[in-house]
Amino acid sequence: MVGLLCLASLAGCTGDLSALDPAGPSAASIAGLWWVMLAGSVILFLLVVGLFLATVFMPRFGRKLSPRLWILGGGLALPLPILFALTFYAFWQGEYLLRGGGASAPDLVRIEALATRWAWQFRYPGLPEKPMTEGIVHIPAGRMIELEVTSSDVIHSLWIPRLAGKIDAVPGHITYLRLRADRPGRYGGQCSEYCGTGHAAMRFEVRAHAPEDYAAALRQEEIR
Repeated sequence: MVGLLCLASLAGCTGDLSALDPAGPSAASIAGLWWVMLAGSVILFLLVVGLFLATVFMPRFGRKLSPRLWILGGGLALPLPILFALTFYAFWQGEYLLRGGGASAPDLVRIEALATRWAWQFRYPGLPEKPMTEGIVHIPAGRMIELEVTSSDVIHSLWIPRLAGKIDAVPGHITYLRLRADRPGRYGGQCSEYCGTGHAAMRFEVRAHAPEDYAAALRQEEIR
């Protein structure tokens, strides 16, 4: 039974909108942070349960320690080193995400993302014909993408779980999100900020193409 539960849990970690099935460095960083946080919490849980069981089955062990020592040792000395290590790792990964995996400005492919109620529009300013797509964003695989995200009405939130974290789309303001798809494929995206009655259907698709096929894929889109 325990084995079946574990298999069912692992099966839930995959899928089009699973943040634990990364397909790029930004999403891999987030997934790695999640697993590290889980491991840290499990270690703390086992330590606390171990002390509790020790006091239950070995009463003399608990009586040997003064209340002050229990507070200082169990409440401070036990959790703080683990919490400090987890906090440091979280900040380190946060800086990695802000840097976009170390990509430099000339190497970035910039795409504009406009949120409306209730759809996503994408423009490609680096191309001479400046195409616009709705509900689908085309990217070249293996290149770092910088999305310039904004909104025309209310606050939305752009999220592509397998490629990157979330970023808010704020009216009158541009936010930036960097991501990369390691290989060609299709990846689901959605609005993760409740924005009204059409929020549940405000999804989009990321299509990552081989670099040599990227321009051709955009030419096939209707230019508006």
